[in-house]
Amino acid sequence: MQAQPLDTMHVKALVSAATAAPSLHNAQPWLFRYHHEAATLELRADLTRAMPRTDPDNRALHLGCGAALFNLRVAAAHSGLHTDTVLYPDPADRELLAAVRLTGTDRPDGGLARLFPSIARRHTSRHPFQDRPVPAAVQEALSEAARQEGAELVFPGEWHVAALLEHVRDVEGRDSMEPERFEDIRRWTRTGGETAFDGIPDSAFGPRKAGGRAPVRDFAGRRAVPGRPAAVFEATPHLAELGTGQDRPQDWLRAGQALERVLLLATLNGLATSLTSHSLEREDLRELARDPRSALGFVHMVLRLGYGPAGTATPRRPVEEVLEIR
Repeated sequence: MQAQPLDTMHVKALVSAATAAPSLHNAQPWLFRYHHEAATLELRADLTRAMPRTDPDNRALHLGCGAALFNLRVAAAHSGLHTDTVLYPDPADRELLAAVRLTGTDRPDGGLARLFPSIARRHTSRHPFQDRPVPAAVQEALSEAARQEGAELVFPGEWHVAALLEHVRDVEGRDSMEPERFEDIRRWTRTGGETAFDGIPDSAFGPRKAGGRAPVRDFAGRRAVPGRPAAVFEATPHLAELGTGQDRPQDWLRAGQALERVLLLATLNGLATSLTSHSLEREDLRELARDPRSALGFVHMVLRLGYGPAGTATPRRPVEEVLEIR
């Protein structure tokens, strides 16, 4: 298939869809560069948005960029394009995470294209979910979505869910003893009506937890948020673990694509979703997160799934700020 040079509006639309992806603390650590003659979009890491305390190896940064890469593929399929994607195309340039060549096709990927409406609807929900199980057929479809991207999604049993929740309580206790761990959160949260194109505004914090066992990080910390309600969360949260067999940067990018494919399909199936990486930010707890009875090698994210209110949209950087056209 021949390369398909795109006009500026089309490129901006693709990148706008890509940047709707989730990222740690909504830091949006990505940049895009479009080469018109080659009809190729490059995805680059924006290391000015790295989090040395929370994410010292940039694993979460890669997950967010991988999710943006998947959204780009979905948007391209929706607009009738085929994508040829190469991860780390230049070993000498480690900030160049992927190159996506866009070509015309009369058979766009229908499986990707059908997920396009979910890009605008998917938002992290920090609200209580119903104590209602996720049907087995939906669980299997989500697991298959992860496998399509070279990752695994497993639904842990009751004993392992209890262990994961204990890990979250453990890390919350450790954080209280290490106030410097809150510096990244303070940088990326917005309170008191502060306006920004990134980070998490207090309108997206969700209610303060007054009971329940859902692993929802409280971004307010000890800060008062006027008018913020309290709520009881679910007693039996429905969790899933996403991981890969190896733990290299290219695996993190694959995991990010798998994560977004799962989230978009979950949204399409009427599920609310949230992500919890809190305990995975501690190396010892991350090693304990894997269910030894599963084939999962390295856990990259714990997902909370259920039926409940959709999340609140968070701001996005203007396309002009993250896109360069050559």
